[in-house]
Amino acid sequence: MSAVSSTRRVLVSACFGALTLGLVACKKSSPVSGLGASATPSAASSSEAAPGPLRIAYSDWPGWVAWEIALKKGYFKDEGVDVSFVWLQYVPSIEAFSEGKVDAVCMTNGDALVAGSSDSASVGILINDYSNGNDMVVAKPGLDGVAALKGKKIGVEVGFVDHLLLMEALKSAKLSESDVTIVNTKTEQTPALLQSGGADAIAAWQPNSGRALDDVPGSKPIFTSANVPGLIYDLLFVNKKSLGARRSDWVKVVKVWFKVADFISDPAHQAEAAQIMGARVGLAPEKYAKLMAGTRLLGADENRKRYQKTADFGSVQGSSEIVDRFNVGNHVYKESLPVDPYFDGSLVEQAVSGK
Repeated sequence: MSAVSSTRRVLVSACFGALTLGLVACKKSSPVSGLGASATPSAASSSEAAPGPLRIAYSDWPGWVAWEIALKKGYFKDEGVDVSFVWLQYVPSIEAFSEGKVDAVCMTNGDALVAGSSDSASVGILINDYSNGNDMVVAKPGLDGVAALKGKKIGVEVGFVDHLLLMEALKSAKLSESDVTIVNTKTEQTPALLQSGGADAIAAWQPNSGRALDDVPGSKPIFTSANVPGLIYDLLFVNKKSLGARRSDWVKVVKVWFKVADFISDPAHQAEAAQIMGARVGLAPEKYAKLMAGTRLLGADENRKRYQKTADFGSVQGSSEIVDRFNVGNHVYKESLPVDPYFDGSLVEQAVSGK
C-alpha cells in the first residue's frame, strides 16, 4: 500500500492530545498540503455570497478524499453553495479548525471529543463513513487468531484508535490487556517492528497495516475494524458560529455528500471514482480501490440510522460514549464528556426532506 497515509479514526482521540503535547502527528496524515479546489455557484444570492466560501479542511482518508467527486462533478455549483476545500495533513487540519482558519474539518468522532476537551468544541453534522477493515491487528506467520496472542508482544501506539481496536480484539477472545505485552510504538514504525521480530503482532491503520502485510510474508490480519463496525466514525465537524450563521448552506453541503455517496455506490461509477480519488493522493486507481473497500461510506439512509442514539457502536453517539470511556481510562483527558452536543442529525433530516 503506498504513499497514501490513511488516517484516522475515532480513538485517534489521543491524536489531538498528542498534538497539544508537541508530539508527532497521527493517523490521518497526508504527504500533501496546501489548498484544495474550490467550487463557486454560478448564481448565489448577495446575502449568501457576502461571507465568502465555506472553508472545509480535509485530509487523506477515503471517506474524505471522496469529496473530490463533488468538486470534479460540479455538485456544489449545482446546489448553489460556495465552498473552498483546504487539503492538509490530519493534525494540522484540526489545528487550523481550532484556530478559526477554516469553518469545518473532517475528523473522527474520537478526535472531536479530544479537541472539545481543549475548548475547541464542534458539531458533527454529517457522517461520512466508518472504518470497515482498513484498521487491522496483523499477526506474524503461525498466529492464526486472536486467542493465539496470549503471552505475545503486540506493537501499538498506546492511546490511539488502534489501541482501542486491539482491546476489542482481545475481548472477542476473552483476553485482556494483562494477557499480552504491549510494545508502545509509533504507528508508522509498527511494520518495521513486526518485520524485525520485535513484536508478534501489531495494530495499525492503513497504509501501515498494508505495509506490514507486504513486508512480512505470511502475516495476516486476524482482527479488523470490519469486526466492530462503527468503532471508528468519520464526520464533517462544523464551527458552531458558522453553523448558526449559515445553516442553509451547510444543509446544501450535506445534500452534496449524499450525491457523492450515491455516485460511488453505483457499480457503474466505481472505476471512475477510484480514478478521481486516487489522483488526489497519487495512487493508481486499482490500488486506491483497495482502500475504498475498507471504508464504508454512509449515504442518507445510513446517516439517519446512525444518528439514532443507541448504547453501542450502532450509533455515532453510542460509539463516542465508548471512546470517551477509553479516553478517560487512558488519560487522554481527565473527565468524561457529554457526547450528545457534538452531534446534530437535524441537518441530515432537513437535507433528506428537502426543506
